[in-house]
Amino acid sequence: MKVEIVLLLAAVSLGHAEHRGRDYVRDKICQEFNSMGKDNFRSLAIILNSKKFSNATFEEISHLVKEVVSLAETCCAKGADPSCYEIGSSALSAKSCDENAPYPDHPGIAACCTQQGLEQKLCLAALHQPPKEFPTYVEPLNDELCEAFKKDPQDFADRFTHEYSSNYGQAPLPVLVGSIKSYLSMVGTCCISPSPTVCFLKERLERKTLSILTTMSNRICSRYTVYGKEKSKFSTLIKFAQKIPSASFEDISPLAEDSHEVFSKCCNSMAEDCMQKELSELTTKICTKLSSKNDKFSDCCKGKNLLENYLCMYSLPPAKSPQLPEIQRPTDEQLCTADESHQSDRFIFETARRQTNIPEVFLSKVYDAAHKLANGCCTSADSVACVSSKRPQLRGEIVKFLAKAKELCGEYNDLTFLEFKQRLKESFSKTMPDATPASLTELVEQRANFASTCCIMNAPPMYCGVKINTEVGHTCDHDSCMLI
Repeated sequence: MKVEIVLLLAAVSLGHAEHRGRDYVRDKICQEFNSMGKDNFRSLAIILNSKKFSNATFEEISHLVKEVVSLAETCCAKGADPSCYEIGSSALSAKSCDENAPYPDHPGIAACCTQQGLEQKLCLAALHQPPKEFPTYVEPLNDELCEAFKKDPQDFADRFTHEYSSNYGQAPLPVLVGSIKSYLSMVGTCCISPSPTVCFLKERLERKTLSILTTMSNRICSRYTVYGKEKSKFSTLIKFAQKIPSASFEDISPLAEDSHEVFSKCCNSMAEDCMQKELSELTTKICTKLSSKNDKFSDCCKGKNLLENYLCMYSLPPAKSPQLPEIQRPTDEQLCTADESHQSDRFIFETARRQTNIPEVFLSKVYDAAHKLANGCCTSADSVACVSSKRPQLRGEIVKFLAKAKELCGEYNDLTFLEFKQRLKESFSKTMPDATPASLTELVEQRANFASTCCIMNAPPMYCGVKINTEVGHTCDHDSCMLI
């Protein structure tokens, strides 16, 4: 699969890559349309637009894909007018500005449609929806799969492609395409098999590695997309710190850097084996370095399938905090040296391994605040004075924030869910003795729902970022708050 057709198809959908030249765009689209064939071109259009608009309905994606394929089919036909593609793509962009257009909705469309010509097309092409943090796809039972497949094979394939792509759209495109093809092949084979149950069992075992690769790469690339390069590296550093708190910063920092390199290299790569190859090599490095430091990590590293080993490590809960000496805080002078980021990250790392019951999504707020302080002060005329004047306020906010985080999540990973809810009920009953049973139940359910989503190791960063602001935002004055 070529990079150019992916980029061009993404641009054609609600936009246009005219900045590369009109003839270039038409020629490349037509070259790939004729090379791939209409059906494969259409399938790729469903995948790309379902990735791009992860919250769109199947009907909205279908309308858009129909227009894109029709445009290519009409304008790539032998003898088609050279201006056909330009006229058609402009009409598609204009149609997307109609409030009644049956295409995926996006809050940025209105702003794009106030622009004209090329600027409007490029603005529309850049729109996308954030990755899904809560996948909604649930695989039907074998009988249900085959019933839908036999009723209308093409509709089944299109609907599955849309649903799967919108749920796992942050996986590298070659991984996603390969997983979809593999799944549809399995359904097509097993639904006409004389022994479908045996067939499905055999096929699922054969595609297990690909399934893990798709799931894992979607998770790690989703976080990479949300956090960006540096914060994604920090996130990995903190998770290692809390899973193996006995390991030092020097042990883990290079592995966080290696992880960051894999994500940055492979999440948007068109190389079909990039993620599997690099993730397997990373797993070997992690196991070599850390398996001797933690029994659970060691157990994860014993399997023969490296991707299964990585999934095992990824899924580990935080370990118990060990007894460690007091943290050495960086000085005001150190916060504005060339080593500032290293100093801040080391301090938060040391905090994380001493308080493993405070999840990474909370500590990422501390990361943001520390770097905000450094970025604001280190360019000032007297950087040390700036840090010295603002740091005490930030330190006070962090202390309150971490205390609240411990209150919200402290016991969640140590108790069963029912035990945790019972402990919440007892706590609320003491602090609010006049509360009615109904209001106590509501409070317990709200706090338990928060904890089950945001007090876990791999909590969704966007959703929990908002929820944490709501739960913890009152710990400081919002007019001058540096942390929230």
